[in-house]
Amino acid sequence: MPSLENSVTVISRSRVFPDQKSTLVDLKLSVSDLPMLSCHYIQKGCLFTRPHLPPHALLSHLKHSLSLTLSHFPPLAGRLSTSEDGHVFLSCNDAGADFVSAAAKSVRVGDVIGGIDVPDVVKEFFTYDRTVSYDGHNRPILAVQVTELNDGVFIGCSVNHSVTDGTSLWNFINTFAEVSRGAGGNVTRHPDFTRESVLISPAVLKVPQGGPKVTFNENEPLRERIFSFSREQILELKAMVNKKRSWTVGNGEINGVEVFGKQSNDKLNGKENGKLTEMLESLLLRNDVVAVEISSFQSLSALLWRAITRARKLPSSKTTTFRMAVNVRHRLSPKLDPEYFGNAIQSVPTFATAGEVLSRDIRWSADQLNRSVAAHQDGKIRDTVADWEANPRCFPLGNPDGASVTMGSSPRFPMYDNDFGWGKPVAVRSGRANKFDGKISAFPGRDGNGSVDLEVVLAPETMAGIETDGEFMRYVSKK
Repeated sequence: MPSLENSVTVISRSRVFPDQKSTLVDLKLSVSDLPMLSCHYIQKGCLFTRPHLPPHALLSHLKHSLSLTLSHFPPLAGRLSTSEDGHVFLSCNDAGADFVSAAAKSVRVGDVIGGIDVPDVVKEFFTYDRTVSYDGHNRPILAVQVTELNDGVFIGCSVNHSVTDGTSLWNFINTFAEVSRGAGGNVTRHPDFTRESVLISPAVLKVPQGGPKVTFNENEPLRERIFSFSREQILELKAMVNKKRSWTVGNGEINGVEVFGKQSNDKLNGKENGKLTEMLESLLLRNDVVAVEISSFQSLSALLWRAITRARKLPSSKTTTFRMAVNVRHRLSPKLDPEYFGNAIQSVPTFATAGEVLSRDIRWSADQLNRSVAAHQDGKIRDTVADWEANPRCFPLGNPDGASVTMGSSPRFPMYDNDFGWGKPVAVRSGRANKFDGKISAFPGRDGNGSVDLEVVLAPETMAGIETDGEFMRYVSKK
């Protein structure tokens, strides 16, 4: 296939303003927002087949729909501002969002989704390339680029990462699509802009002269490809991971399925005798134990952790890290509104040596991930907030030790619930933003029903290693 680089031509740029004036007060950036000031703008978008509207009418329609949508999401038409005492706010001042019209007439839908690696042309479907979120002080918080392809269209959104996480971004995109297909003012989602939780802090982030910079090499050689996993393959993997787990009663363990209880702190030896079975059944009947199942996503993450660790050929004593971005909205007490607008995520690390990851079976790795995420509840969240308040800092994205994996996004995000009026997306893709060796993003599969796509970004030699990894590729869908 001929090179598609430099195939995109920008035709016009304009500013879109909310249909109605904002009445929101300035929103203080939270302990989850502020660390993102050194990150790139998030770049996510949807690929569609050709709309029924001609290009000029389509652009006019999408501009109008964006204007209506911004009235529901005033922060996305605002700007960042820093007070004299160093606190950063989001001013909902109706300054507007950018709208870019572009064309890539030589690029077809099949070119975007048909190859092994994600083609570089996808990076040209987004504006604000490599823009750091701190720049939201003097440029729009949101930019939408609509790129006309030979037989389709790509709608790409670039949004300031200190203003939104994935949950907030997809709530916006879903509403944008809903308005586009005729919802008008009767939208489904109503974002919550309150700033009253433990995430709102008096701590001040000291910003270096000239603003923060990204903490990874933006120019390192990388490969990027999408690995797809069907519902059936994921269920097979999950069943295998959960097949031989251990009962936990208090601090005791026996063979079976892991449970947590409060009746016994005795170490049990796992012998399947009648007395033991009787005791467990009694505890279960009294609801004193709760079975804990490793999720499909944790099973998939463990599979990837092992494959990447194996491909990197790390010394067995080298500590590896698997980081997962965890939504804390429902984990805090009291809970945040599910539609809370802003960042409400924390990075949850799991550590293990390369030797442990590879010498033990996949169930062990999955169990480590499960324990880390399960433990990240209200107390841990508040501890993380306190730790940041003691040393306010930007989030250090990257893989400085060559042994880290960072999982972002989520297969639960409603990425394919984006019918702008001519059908759901053919695919979801992201731009160049925040990509480094070991960055993984999880998307739902287009078929839904529990299928998952993993956008995997790795050093070329590591990617070649997982492509020939029998354990990993066994579960990957064959296209």
